[in-house]
Amino acid sequence: MNEPLTELIEALRQELQHYGEMLALLDQQQDSVLNRRTDDLLQTVGAIQTQARLLQQARDHRDACRRQLAARLGLPESASFAELIPQLPADYQPLVQALVQENNDLLVRVQQRARQNHLLLHRAVELMQRLLTALFPGSAPLTYGGNGNLPAAPPWSASTLFNAVG
Repeated sequence: MNEPLTELIEALRQELQHYGEMLALLDQQQDSVLNRRTDDLLQTVGAIQTQARLLQQARDHRDACRRQLAARLGLPESASFAELIPQLPADYQPLVQALVQENNDLLVRVQQRARQNHLLLHRAVELMQRLLTALFPGSAPLTYGGNGNLPAAPPWSASTLFNAVG
């Protein structure tokens, strides 16, 4: 049982590290939005997508380790950590419980920060749309409609803009 347990503990640590890295990237993204650093914002979007893939791989690996340990303990592979931890050697129970709790806590923080960033970015897009509407009255909105389609092209053209400026 030591090998599957050791693998599970390492998988939980790796998952925790990936959650921490994701939280740091989301903090960086939020800072980029608040300080209007668009170049940094574009970089963080790519980094967040990459980190999300790595995080999902870490979660999948941790789940495979959990299933393997559950089978080794004679439990169903679907056994939750709440069912698994009491079956572990007493010396390992607090460590595994702490790692599971830290992962859960970081997951909640990542979800909260992602929602905050989504709202910030949504608000920035709304403000940009208002600016464009003020600059070009009667223009169509730049977002998808309720039916999922882009609206028709705006009534102004490049030559109209040129004439308006020049």
